[in-house]
Amino acid sequence: MERIIEWMSQPWPWYVAGPLITLTMLLLLFAGKSFGVSDTLRTTCAIGGGGKVSDFFDFDWRKQVWNLVFVLGAVIGGFIASTWLQQPEPIPLAQDTVVKLQELGISNPGANYLPEEIFSWDSLFTLRGFVMLVFGGFLIGFGARYAGGCTSGHAISGLSNLQLPSLIAVIGFFIGGLIMTYLLLPVILTL
Repeated sequence: MERIIEWMSQPWPWYVAGPLITLTMLLLLFAGKSFGVSDTLRTTCAIGGGGKVSDFFDFDWRKQVWNLVFVLGAVIGGFIASTWLQQPEPIPLAQDTVVKLQELGISNPGANYLPEEIFSWDSLFTLRGFVMLVFGGFLIGFGARYAGGCTSGHAISGLSNLQLPSLIAVIGFFIGGLIMTYLLLPVILTL
């Protein structure tokens, strides 16, 4: 058992994870389903009676329950990984990255996956924390709705189905990520 936990706590190599994602996409394709996590919010609102308020939520949500089960599994898997499968060693970061993060106010880069200076209850009540967590969360939700899906839906499912709108969305995600990383994040971290 200890050996299995040790194996599971290591990142899976591309030649294992890639074919598993491919197999999942093939199974979804044959089942006539599309993958995407942002649809679970729509399904949840439909279950709660959102169809009475907006036509957007007026659909047969029972056909989407499988997606809720997937998200529940992701939450449970995240809990298991963070509770029992954490690496005891710090995250190996390049020295240049450590120096730049320290210059931006991250005191111990690599000690945790989520820096305390950004992802904690104390930081939520600062301007930086509010911008990163609340405003950033709003932008992610707005962007997923505006783009017609989230990164997982477009990048995994949409590209697998050769959909041009998904390719455009993924290109936009990468451009947005680069702008955030190199232009906006340094400004936000100095707030």
